[in-house]
Amino acid sequence: MELTYRQKQHIYEYGYVHIPGVVPHIRVDAALRAINHSVGQGMDPAQMNKYRAQTFCPEITRTPPITDLLLKTPAWELAESVIGEGQIQPVTGGQVALRFPGLQDPPGPARPHIDGLHSPNNGVPAGTLASFTMLVGILLSDLPGPDAGNFTVWPGTHRLYERYFREHGTEELLRGMGGGMPNIPLPDPVQITGRPGDIVLCHYQLAHGVTPNVSPHPRYAAFFRLSHVEHAAHKIAALTDIWLAWPGMRPVLPEARQDS
Repeated sequence: MELTYRQKQHIYEYGYVHIPGVVPHIRVDAALRAINHSVGQGMDPAQMNKYRAQTFCPEITRTPPITDLLLKTPAWELAESVIGEGQIQPVTGGQVALRFPGLQDPPGPARPHIDGLHSPNNGVPAGTLASFTMLVGILLSDLPGPDAGNFTVWPGTHRLYERYFREHGTEELLRGMGGGMPNIPLPDPVQITGRPGDIVLCHYQLAHGVTPNVSPHPRYAAFFRLSHVEHAAHKIAALTDIWLAWPGMRPVLPEARQDS
C-alpha cells in the first residue's frame, strides 16, 4: 500500500496527510483494551505531567497491542512509501497519548511545538535535539468535532521553518521548548477530527500541538516517531533540506516537475 500522488502533494504543501480507516478495528480494540486495563490499575497523580509529556501506560508501550497498530497494519507500508522500503529504523514502542476532559470554559488554544526539544518533563536532555523523520498519529477514539483533545497542526510550517533555519541557522533549537522555537508568524491551526483507525502522517518539522478537551470523553491516540536509517548522520542537514530522508517525495517536489 502506497500514498497516492495527491496525498504526497498534500504532505509537500501542508506537512501532513490524514488517511481514514487505515488501522483495522481489531487492532484498535486490542490497544484500547490494554490501555484501559492499565488505566484501571490507577495512575500516580504526581506523574501526570510526565505522562502527558512522554507517554501514559508506559508498561505497555512496547507490547504488541500498541506496536501492532503500526507494524501489523498498512500504516507501516504507507510510511515506507515516502521514507523508503527498508529505510526506517526498527520501531520497538509507541506513545500512548490520552487527553482527559477538563473544566476550562472557554477552552484555551493549542500551543505549537516541534518534538525533540528539551522541556522539564519530556526526558530530552538539555542542549540536545531528539529529532526524527516522521510522526505517525493513530486515532483510537472518535473525534467528531473540535476542542476534544484534538491533535492540531499548523499547515505549511515545515517549509516555513526550513526557510528560517536556512537563513538563521539551527543553534537556537538546542535551547529547548519555548526558547528554542523560531519566532515567526504562523498560519491558522487545523484540528484533526476523525474516527478510530484513522492515521495522520506528519513531517517532523511541522508545528503541532493538542487542544484542551472540553468534551465529555477521554481522547485516545497512539503516536510513533520514525527515523530514517541514516538519520543520525544527517539530522542537522535535514532541518534545512526537509525532504533529504523522504526519497518517495521526489516525484512531487518542484524541481521534479520542472524536469518533466
